[in-house]
Amino acid sequence: MISVEIKNIVESMIFASEEEITTKQIKDIVDKSGLRVTVNEIEESISELNEEYQRNNKPFEILRIAGGYTFATKKEYGRFIGRLFEDKQKKKLSPSALETLSIIAYKQPITRSEIEFIRGVNVDYIVNSLLEKELITIIGRAESPGRPILYGSTKTFLKVLGLNALEDLPKLKEINEILKNEEIEGITEADIELFNSVNNPDMYKAPETGHQLELLTSENTNDQIGTAEETESTEEIISEDVANNEQIFSEGENINTDESESENK
Repeated sequence: MISVEIKNIVESMIFASEEEITTKQIKDIVDKSGLRVTVNEIEESISELNEEYQRNNKPFEILRIAGGYTFATKKEYGRFIGRLFEDKQKKKLSPSALETLSIIAYKQPITRSEIEFIRGVNVDYIVNSLLEKELITIIGRAESPGRPILYGSTKTFLKVLGLNALEDLPKLKEINEILKNEEIEGITEADIELFNSVNNPDMYKAPETGHQLELLTSENTNDQIGTAEETESTEEIISEDVANNEQIFSEGENINTDESESENK
């Protein structure tokens, strides 16, 4: 059983902190003040506090987000809080930004060219926008030619989604099963195609355009020779027909000339 004093200290620090606060940070601050507390005691205090909130039907709870703890309103009151912050809600991410962010979250570390290959469009503006919002960050450079920049998600991304770690993201297999078995309002064929391209990019690889040498078999060679001979025979027949027509036309002219001369006489 944790003392009331320890619980009050932990509760007040989580409540007052503008950002999520870790158990280590709480412990360091308490230790410096002259008291002694363990990480286990802090975590147990948080569990007991949440139980008290539940018993007393409080509209909030302490959540573990991005590796730390913070106060959060319960989901059933979310629609009221949403109206309280309507102006901020207007600054939602566009569908294109959400698609790009999803690709980075599931495929990180990833380069811009790899993102563009999956989405099929240029993502320079969207990536820069996500960087400004601190939802993604630069985490290094790839070993491939040109050493392109690698991108990954941030703690802010986890906080926005209410996740403690990337491992809490829905598994791609789970999403795939939902898409197969349920019709979800707002989900289009384009969304499903994008998901499939993230889940199995090999299916969406562009065909190779390089020229390849083909080995001709004797059968193929004979077919080609036969075709050439048929072409030559056809050309000879056409030439003979043209020559005959020219000869007939010439003889016709001579006959007409002779008839004209005889009439004049």
